[in-house]
Amino acid sequence: MRISSPEMAEMNMDSTSAVAAAAPGVEERARQSQGVSANEIHQMLERALEGRNISGGCFVDVGCGTGNLFHQVRDRFARYVGVDAVRYEAFPSQAEFCYLDLDTGRIPLPDGSGDVVAAIEVIEHLENPRDFMRKLVRLAAPGGWVVASTPNQLSLLSLGMLIFKQRFLAFQDVHYPTHLTALLEIDLRRIAAECGLSKIGIEYSCAARIPFTDRLYPRWISRRWPRLFSENVLVIGQRERNNITNDITNNATNNAAREPAGRGLEPAGRGLEKDNE
Repeated sequence: MRISSPEMAEMNMDSTSAVAAAAPGVEERARQSQGVSANEIHQMLERALEGRNISGGCFVDVGCGTGNLFHQVRDRFARYVGVDAVRYEAFPSQAEFCYLDLDTGRIPLPDGSGDVVAAIEVIEHLENPRDFMRKLVRLAAPGGWVVASTPNQLSLLSLGMLIFKQRFLAFQDVHYPTHLTALLEIDLRRIAAECGLSKIGIEYSCAARIPFTDRLYPRWISRRWPRLFSENVLVIGQRERNNITNDITNNATNNAAREPAGRGLEPAGRGLEKDNE
């Protein structure tokens, strides 16, 4: 799993000053995490894309770490943009990189930038996953896709840990405060729907370690019971083509109701900025 982006949790703090105060330790934590996801997670993403015949255009990888996902999707998309608070030395020179602004919590890309916007093993690091999903949706182009993966809390091993230790597998004391928010499959579906996505689907990694070993269960077992024998889960959904038009119309209506007569509206198409909680 990728634990490259605990720094993304800074996006959800209550104030800009709190983000700035936390910033000095972010780069050190990020570099210690090594910024790499397991191959099984990338293969899970590949299945989700292949199953929906998704290709072409721009792939935005939010919380990209070292950018190792670039090598998985480079033949499928014309452009790859990685977003993170730290640019690792191993980040591919052929890929584009965009720094996350920790002072504002803003992802400095225009709305509608990505044909696919992915956050792989990022959302569990955040205090407010719904706010983060809204940011991802705004980055997606009309008709584009949003993807988010996270540890699977409903695996057999994770459920066993919950029974015996009262904590999910990926949320033990050793994982805190890097892992903050445990999400179930139903949570991922609900958040995606609440954020206006359609054609929502779930994929499992179909890979899980046998307890007390480094070996994985046989593939036929994980494919037969993917929820129980997968360490990671992914939600994917499509942004409806009329969402941006509706968002602009709604924002204009709301702004007009708040502004005194004669004042202009805020310009549309601004980047994703921090929402005050």
